[in-house]
Amino acid sequence: MLKAAALLLLAASAPTPQHPRDAAIHDADTLAWWHTTEALSGDDMEGRDTGSAAYQRAADYVAKRFRRAGLKPAGDGGTYFQSVAMHEVAVAGEGTSFEVVRAGGGVLPIGFLQQISIAPAANLPAETQAPLTFRGYCGKAAMNDVAGKIVVCFASQHKGLPTGAERAANARAGDAVGVVAVDDPYFTLEPPRWPAAYARTVMLDGAAPGPGKPLLSMRLQSEMLAGLIEGSGKDAGAILAAGGHGEALASFEIPARMRVRLKVTQRAYSSPNVLAVLPGSDPRLKDQYVVIAAHLDGYGYGTPVAGDSLYNGALDDAAYVALLIQFADDLKRDHTALKRSVLFCAFTGEEKGLLGSSYFVAHPTVPADALAADINLDQLRPLFPLKLLTALAIDDTTLGDTARTVGAGMGVKLRADPEPERNLLQRADHYPFLRAGTPAIGFIFGYEPGTDAERRYREWYTVRYHRPQDDLTQPVDFDAAATFDRFFYALAKTVANAPERPAFKAGSPFAPKAAAKGE
Repeated sequence: MLKAAALLLLAASAPTPQHPRDAAIHDADTLAWWHTTEALSGDDMEGRDTGSAAYQRAADYVAKRFRRAGLKPAGDGGTYFQSVAMHEVAVAGEGTSFEVVRAGGGVLPIGFLQQISIAPAANLPAETQAPLTFRGYCGKAAMNDVAGKIVVCFASQHKGLPTGAERAANARAGDAVGVVAVDDPYFTLEPPRWPAAYARTVMLDGAAPGPGKPLLSMRLQSEMLAGLIEGSGKDAGAILAAGGHGEALASFEIPARMRVRLKVTQRAYSSPNVLAVLPGSDPRLKDQYVVIAAHLDGYGYGTPVAGDSLYNGALDDAAYVALLIQFADDLKRDHTALKRSVLFCAFTGEEKGLLGSSYFVAHPTVPADALAADINLDQLRPLFPLKLLTALAIDDTTLGDTARTVGAGMGVKLRADPEPERNLLQRADHYPFLRAGTPAIGFIFGYEPGTDAERRYREWYTVRYHRPQDDLTQPVDFDAAATFDRFFYALAKTVANAPERPAFKAGSPFAPKAAAKGE
């Protein structure tokens, strides 16, 4: 009994295990991958916000791991880093307010970042007060007599209706002073999320500024529409339902003005891409580069959700920078030689607009025409058994054919994106490569409609996407993660060793013009 009591006392006083989820992981490779994920997305990395000291700590860690795996530096001046200069414009919470001033008296405050957000721009005025008008989907034909007004638009994502950029352009053309885009609560494929973490616009240094005329570009929580249009005689619920189903929406005037006060701040900084190369072994192919990439940045600190203000970004995208590191470790351990060179890229600024990848594509550290392919790791959510993968741009290049073949050998079916209205193709770092004429591909864990897998996927986007809840405690199917990891390893090796480099298919909108014409 004394021995048992002593053991219980020892167990009670023992420190908490460093890796609390090890028991759920069933193979050594996945275990090592998850330990690296823990290192990159623990609280001490503070969410790796672009340009922060915490991001630089994460970049230093990745460079150290690349060096340890035997990869050569591929950044600026013989280093592992490519410095990316950026300019940030932000709207601060203190000194910022949004109010609806009713014609008959009374003021409705709208909570900044909780119910309304704004796209910061350097030329925004400190204070604006202007009449409100509702103009349906804000197509060109609806934009008569909007000069000097703030235009309220239903932010539909239905095909054939104006996009956010088109709504803003139409408002500018009509000399409106602002746009309020009301969320579509019926867009269940990826429901609108509140609160917003913060309001920041980050651009590459030297990027062409937007149009000179200032435009307040705001986004409004759909529940606030009723208060916004009070006194108009219109039914907010009926408007939201009609807009959510793509039905006709009539324009009407709103008996109120919106008063906006803004505290705008600006700063310049740089944030590095982390770049490393495994030189190829084939004299004929080693001067071609297969890019494998993930983004290192996250959101950092932002508006608290359920009392947590640290947006760790564990699956988005620390886990897949960790997979790059794990692949490099495996190649070194197994003494694997690949015919083409493999360029490992941990990009910065993805969450701020694909900035690091865009900069690299415009300023590659290897010859641009030597970029044979890009395999991007993002948008991956290992939440359920992996039987189906959605592959972005799968039918644009021969990478899609190779991926299908690799998947088939593992019992994983690949398909084209069944939800193009979410615009996932343009929301990750493969997109700048495609636009520049480099074959590229990205992947999403797939599911069939109405299944438990779909429920888990939708729940993740509702509860965890770009929120503090994307942390190391969230649900993860480690067996599914291991299946994808093996798929990625096999795909990267196959592309690196194939006799022919990947190519665009005829008819792809991304194909270089000569190739598209069959020249």
